[in-house]
Amino acid sequence: MCKQTVLELRVNNHPGVMSHICGLFARRAYNVEGIACMPVNGGTTSKIWLLVNKESNLDQMVKQVDKLEDVLEVERHDNGHEVFSKMTEFVQ
Repeated sequence: MCKQTVLELRVNNHPGVMSHICGLFARRAYNVEGIACMPVNGGTTSKIWLLVNKESNLDQMVKQVDKLEDVLEVERHDNGHEVFSKMTEFVQ
């Protein structure tokens, strides 16, 4: 069983959004193992992928992320995501 999961977020693209998301995780002492972000839809929105460990409070974290004003959608990929598979090839 995979110990990590990927959260894929579609968010409004403006300064401070990443800070709000990462701040939420930091305040709850939940470590983010990896982050990737790219603008989409001409830059009006962005996709953010967060690689996180599957901890007991992950479901609660997902609910809290989904409540943030600039978060439009949250998808959970429990079997990983190719974004981090490809990034691993570059950094190792």
